[in-house]
Amino acid sequence: MTEKIDVRYVARLARIKLSEEEAGLFTRQLGDILAYVNKLNAELDKRSKMQKETPPMRYVHAAENPHRQDEVRKSISSESALKNAPQKKGDFFKVPKIIED
Repeated sequence: MTEKIDVRYVARLARIKLSEEEAGLFTRQLGDILAYVNKLNAELDKRSKMQKETPPMRYVHAAENPHRQDEVRKSISSESALKNAPQKKGDFFKVPKIIED
């Protein structure tokens, strides 16, 4: 537990003068704060143990892969794709140059 000596030491480092009453009050408050930190640490230890025992989840709800399986299919031909192109060059769309030399 925190003692008045600790509070006085910190006050001296911070160059703060404390009366006996203030030292007693701050000692109790600091003790309460440290007790709460210890309580949080204990809770954290419990949660860490639970996390080690619980397998990791990818999603918070059960989810199936919404994507279809990859399958080889016949795709559109180059001629069909380029049929309505404003400009073409061989098997490619011709577009204006946008990068300068």
